[in-house]
Amino acid sequence: MPEIEHVDVLVVGGGPVGLITAFQLARSLPHPHKVKIIEKHAKSSQDQYGRAITLYPRSSEMLDQLGLADALAQQCFACRATANYDGNGNEVPGRGWAFMENMKDTKWDFALVLRQKYQEEIFRQALKRHGVELDAPYALVAIEVMDHVGPNGYKVLATIEHGTTKVRSIVKCKYLIGADGGRSFVRRAMDIPFDGSTSEDKWVRVDGVIETDLPKPRTYCAIESPTHGNVLWAALDHGATRIGFAFTAERQKAYTEFNEEAAVKEAIASVKPFSLSFKQVDWWTIYVVGQRIARSFFIKDCIFLAGDACHTHSSGAAQGMNTGIHDAVNLCWKLVLVLQGLAKPDLLYTYENERLPNVHRLINYDKAISRLMTMQLPEDWEGDPNADPNEILGTVMAEAATFSSGLGIFYRPDNTLNDRNTPSLASVSPGERAPDVVLQKPATFETTRLQTETPNVARFYIVLFAGDVAKTKSSLATFTSSVGGIDWLFSPKSPIAWVSVFAGPGGPSAYETLGGMPFGRVFYDEDYSAHSRYGVNTYKGAVFVLRPDGWVGTVTQLGSGAGDALAAYFKKFLILDGQAKL
Repeated sequence: MPEIEHVDVLVVGGGPVGLITAFQLARSLPHPHKVKIIEKHAKSSQDQYGRAITLYPRSSEMLDQLGLADALAQQCFACRATANYDGNGNEVPGRGWAFMENMKDTKWDFALVLRQKYQEEIFRQALKRHGVELDAPYALVAIEVMDHVGPNGYKVLATIEHGTTKVRSIVKCKYLIGADGGRSFVRRAMDIPFDGSTSEDKWVRVDGVIETDLPKPRTYCAIESPTHGNVLWAALDHGATRIGFAFTAERQKAYTEFNEEAAVKEAIASVKPFSLSFKQVDWWTIYVVGQRIARSFFIKDCIFLAGDACHTHSSGAAQGMNTGIHDAVNLCWKLVLVLQGLAKPDLLYTYENERLPNVHRLINYDKAISRLMTMQLPEDWEGDPNADPNEILGTVMAEAATFSSGLGIFYRPDNTLNDRNTPSLASVSPGERAPDVVLQKPATFETTRLQTETPNVARFYIVLFAGDVAKTKSSLATFTSSVGGIDWLFSPKSPIAWVSVFAGPGGPSAYETLGGMPFGRVFYDEDYSAHSRYGVNTYKGAVFVLRPDGWVGTVTQLGSGAGDALAAYFKKFLILDGQAKL
């Protein structure tokens, strides 16, 4: 009889998405909850170079709220500069990756470039500090779902096999998360269709230490090659550089075998008229471009897909790992609250409902961008058939800028998490990212930021923008009366915390400023910029609920109806009846 292990969540896949998923669960689920993560390939700090390299601002923000970004920043190449050259070596401003120079409204206003092997090591060490280690080499070889088991029961029977000894064992889990890549065993075992197509286009990527006469080599750069498409030139961590190019059918005819030597030769040809030589080659690959989406991200009430397991695309816009991180962060706080018995199991269905439309947006952009980078106009192109693909590419990437940076990614208003029935009190609406404004701490007057004070620990934050207290004092009094009788809004056992933001410079005492005890932790908006960024009238104030992942859930007025509005919002998905659990 095989050994049987019981865990709350089994994560399959030890790449960035799987590691970040396991980390969030291990960090937020106290004993006796248990998390297990497996990977079929041995993993170590000696892993191969290559693969994903770039984190955009919103991904960095989310990792910062998880306590992971600082370690990444210690090793990364922080890329704030871009360049674009035409086929003759003349710089053409405003094209290619130019949008990267305008990623504002965040302290992470740059592309964080760090190769995946270094990121994974950071994530593994962080996970280990929470008592969970990556189990490798273990492959998932069978899944059985026991439909008769109810919510939060051990519904999944997973068979895993050691890669060397071939010894099999059984893991019984409440939930299974497939973060096991584009060839996902979890997706295939559950017969989830993977809709989409694969093109005939092939791309090559080469990483290494180089010498060149390119004028701006330590940038995110595009070279409009007449023979190799829109060539990627990306400055990497540790002084390295990535060269990426289209390997056309015409170029392929010159090789009976395509190896490292051939990849380097083509890389040198791709960047002409600039010179290039490799002092060291770290990694290279050739792959086929395509776009696919799993038909379901959540099935049988217990099995999830995340990252490449549920969507694959080209590396043209450098979105693969970023999209997977968005998946992991969206899913995990919801799963934590359900496992803790604080949220209704139906909350888990919002994972697919929120992530799927954004994945479709990415795929649509990627289809256009990947063709344009191969010097082909988009399949649905209705403009000038003789248009310059490089020019159109610049336009498309500029249009996709806020989506690519992640700062403009939103979740549609609904009747659950992103309250569609909110009054017009602010310029930031439910379903949108909560801007990371600068605040001032009381007494010391140190500056801090809202995201620093609202870490992602699977709890909601009620942020009270109190406005100018001299003008809002009566509204604050009625607000206090409105929420005062709702005990679970203040219970230390509830997944809710409070933050108060006063407009104007800080005084000697928050109590005296307010004329009573404030709600939660207090901060000052010294120059009124935080109220302005949120579009809050300082004479009226407003109350925001921030979801654990940093998106706005609802907005309500600062007054007598606030208590009922907050209660109605949370009761849609939290388990609060009788407050027995709180």
